[in-house]
Amino acid sequence: MKRYGNNDLWKTGLLFVPERTKAYSMTCVGLTGICCRYWFAFVTMKKGGIMDILHFFDRNRIICQAQKALAVKPRYITDFSAKMSEGGIHDYYSNGDYWWPNPNTANGLPYVRLDGKSNPNAFMHHRNILREMRTSVSHLAAGYKITKDEKYASRASIILNNFFLAKESKMNPSLLYAQAVPGLYSGRGIGIIDTLHLAEVPFAVNALKSSLHMTDELLMGLKKWFSDYLNWMTAHSYGISEMNEKNNHGICWHVQAASFALFVGNEQMVDFCRKQYKNVLLGQMAADGSFTKELARTKPYGYSIFTLDNLLILCHILFKKENDLWNYELNGKGARRGMEFLYPYLIDKTTWPYKKDIQHFECWPVAMASFLFAGLGLGEQKYVKLWQSLDPEPTNWEVRRNMTVRQPLLWLG
Repeated sequence: MKRYGNNDLWKTGLLFVPERTKAYSMTCVGLTGICCRYWFAFVTMKKGGIMDILHFFDRNRIICQAQKALAVKPRYITDFSAKMSEGGIHDYYSNGDYWWPNPNTANGLPYVRLDGKSNPNAFMHHRNILREMRTSVSHLAAGYKITKDEKYASRASIILNNFFLAKESKMNPSLLYAQAVPGLYSGRGIGIIDTLHLAEVPFAVNALKSSLHMTDELLMGLKKWFSDYLNWMTAHSYGISEMNEKNNHGICWHVQAASFALFVGNEQMVDFCRKQYKNVLLGQMAADGSFTKELARTKPYGYSIFTLDNLLILCHILFKKENDLWNYELNGKGARRGMEFLYPYLIDKTTWPYKKDIQHFECWPVAMASFLFAGLGLGEQKYVKLWQSLDPEPTNWEVRRNMTVRQPLLWLG
């Protein structure tokens, strides 16, 4: 690793440049901020006159991902009709992950719950399509961000318009039929976690704003969709119940609400999420930094990573110099304590003192973006190194669905 510059922030070792970027000529431009929020020495890389902020990222991999996204045929929820849904063709539908046909009834109803065991025959087409859209748009937006090549912005804009706004293929801004349980529930509040992946879309849209293809009409249409969905999340009983969940679901509701609120300019909701983080969400954390409810699950390792990841993402979204959630503590509990608890087990999973996950234990950990965010927000280089050491492109489907952020570059200004 190389470090450049001689100010105090450099001396902390917070900012370092991976060896893979050494082909670029480096220019230190002094103190600035990622998203104008984190204050640290900021390095730009100059190549062919193009100024990038890729000191943490593999530029070639991002371009490769964008190129692959160009070749992906977009799918929309209207492409798959959900036969068991009580909604229409534009309504999102999914089944609960851990619900299975009842072995004691002729028709398999009502379904029964087997915690931690995902039903491979559950209707997941809409969930997968939503994730595909998020991933494609994020890759294309990141590709545009570092190249300014309009072909990436053009494709991303088409996908966004068709998924959210086009009359024929749009998704309605509500989740009445998510994580339904055949024979029991037509939809549930906890289904709102299915749209967690949408939290990255506003950041992708922001990266596309300088493109001619991100027209005022498209931008305003997207803001209206996310404003409508945010209003539904905060007014419908499903949304209210999910907001008040005392586990990862409650945290993930706030990640979505904060992202959407910032995008549409709803400062009241942003302030509400900050207060909830301080006064409510940190209450899920035990004194040692663990999450007791997640440790009690059948997948305690994976759920611990997932829950902390989203708590840290929320810190990143809501951070302001005058309201520093990274260093805020409630009776000693906070982002720093959470990372201190989990970090040893991320470095060496064999030291995990709790029961192993009943599925996919061998596939964790992976490069969760929150490790990078925590390294920057807490000033801990070891967390940035951790993020760089782990796999950013896992192939396991369950691990991938539990990654809120696919392109952290988009979240860093």
